[in-house]
Amino acid sequence: MSGTESVGSTWKLSNEEGGELAGRWWKWALSAPDDRSPVEDTTGEHAAWNQPDDLWFLAGTYGGHVVRRCAIPSDRPLFFPVLNMQHTRSYSRIPQSLTVAEATASLNSIPLPLREFSAPFRTGLTQRYAWGIWGGIASLTPGQYVLEIKARATNGFWVDTTYHLESKAS
Repeated sequence: MSGTESVGSTWKLSNEEGGELAGRWWKWALSAPDDRSPVEDTTGEHAAWNQPDDLWFLAGTYGGHVVRRCAIPSDRPLFFPVLNMQHTRSYSRIPQSLTVAEATASLNSIPLPLREFSAPFRTGLTQRYAWGIWGGIASLTPGQYVLEIKARATNGFWVDTTYHLESKAS
């Protein structure tokens, strides 16, 4: 694999920055039409849908095993969920979370540090809360990468996602 020199380049986020990004990620994910939803996508075909200019979101899943292939720009950091959820304030006035049994992510077989972030965010007039175990990677030099994400909650929900990433110069 090429580009391994940047594999260890994690993106250091404060709690405030991570919470803000978790809310931005959910706004991005919730705004996608069903036929182009990066979260529902099982191949990576819709990974580039409506990406922001300052970073690149990788989609989570609705559970189970998914393998995606996608190209990403080499000049943007990546932000992605390992295990996450959101809910409206009308559901609960306090942020809810899952009890995590396992949460790991590795890039080219090198384990990545993960962080728990939660924060309020708004979609239209609806107040929501985001919670999750998240990963961030500094921009990757051009090359091929494999990002593996595995997580399990104690309620039986699980994810096993593999991203085959091609980092390309913009």
